[in-house]
Amino acid sequence: MSVLEETLTSEQAMQLEDRYGAHNYHPLPVVLDRGEGVYVWDVEGKKYYDFLSAYSAVNQGHCHPRIVGALKDQAEKLTLTSRAFYNSRLGEYEKYASEYFGYEQLLPMNTGAEAVETAIKICRKWAYEKRGIPENEAVIIVAENNFHGRTTTVISFSNDPDARKHFGPYTPGFIKIPYNDVSALEKVLNENKNVAGFLVEPIQGEAGVMVPNEGYLKTCFNLCKEHKALFIADEIQTGIARTGKLLACDYEGVKPDMVTLGKALSGGAYPVSAVLADKHIMEVIKPGQHGSTFGGNPLAAVVAMAALEVIKDEKLAENAYRLGEIFRSEMQKFIEGNDLIKLVRGKGLLNAIVINDSEDSSTAWDICVKLKDNGLLAKPTHGNIIRFAPPLVMTEEQLHDCIAIIKRTIEEFGR
Repeated sequence: MSVLEETLTSEQAMQLEDRYGAHNYHPLPVVLDRGEGVYVWDVEGKKYYDFLSAYSAVNQGHCHPRIVGALKDQAEKLTLTSRAFYNSRLGEYEKYASEYFGYEQLLPMNTGAEAVETAIKICRKWAYEKRGIPENEAVIIVAENNFHGRTTTVISFSNDPDARKHFGPYTPGFIKIPYNDVSALEKVLNENKNVAGFLVEPIQGEAGVMVPNEGYLKTCFNLCKEHKALFIADEIQTGIARTGKLLACDYEGVKPDMVTLGKALSGGAYPVSAVLADKHIMEVIKPGQHGSTFGGNPLAAVVAMAALEVIKDEKLAENAYRLGEIFRSEMQKFIEGNDLIKLVRGKGLLNAIVINDSEDSSTAWDICVKLKDNGLLAKPTHGNIIRFAPPLVMTEEQLHDCIAIIKRTIEEFGR
């Protein structure tokens, strides 16, 4: 029997990962084998609602037939050429995605962290060549408690000790300010004439679905314009319909100077990411100055177009908006009669509940284990917060079923 045909138990699969894999993750104890729509199944055949969506990568649902079909068709024709040559699908994808999001040009990459690194490089080069900032003196403002990936550059401006400790020396050129603090941004912009840009998540997902005050994004965007700095939105988790709009910045009518995308750009079928900007920004990148062997490959291009078509054709942003309103309303009612949960927050189908316990407690983790036992998969973040982000193809009936599971599970903890 081929190793690919072996059937392992959950325990055997977990033991193999523990023995042969680097321990850079701490997964919930469930081994997934199959997925369809809002559901996943473990190797023993137990069915679960997926309320993480691979950190919002499978907004279109698991194994969406249109996306998988596009992948299969292209995989049998041509998968990779590198960018040493043109391929027949990349230009089509660049045009489609640029027009889809309202930008003039796209730079294709593979992962979300690569997209952020790309945006940083473009921002710096633009600052030197278009703004006239002295070489090596450009700074980029970022928000505290950000999560933009785990590359060396990105962790240099993280304040998560697990991400930073013993990974130095760190990359210079970044100034951290509190999130959701307009005055802090204005102060740095006034005091430092070498600010090239402001990189920010419209909602801080990994930090616990931190939703800023209404008007925050618009005011920050206007401040950046006033000081000739680029407003760069990391929409890798919040974008592509997750929050009830195509991009979370759409809630405030903000069109970022640059936007980074990933995750649901492929519907979870393939690593695809991108940076979008208008030509006056993107044109600073010349041949040989940035790229990737796999970035812009024909398989990625086809998958991304199919994934974006599904978002539009199935009206997934509208569905996320409507179901998100229901979820938060129902959870708020529940919270009023249960003192284990402090609050619910979010937009669309990116939501979180805050457990009434300390960040170093195991309560949120224990609740997630119990949720798993009851047929729903979610994961804690920052100790006492549980993020709830199901695929956007979820129906209202399925959502109410999930809300009932969540309520019942929390009640089992008996507060």
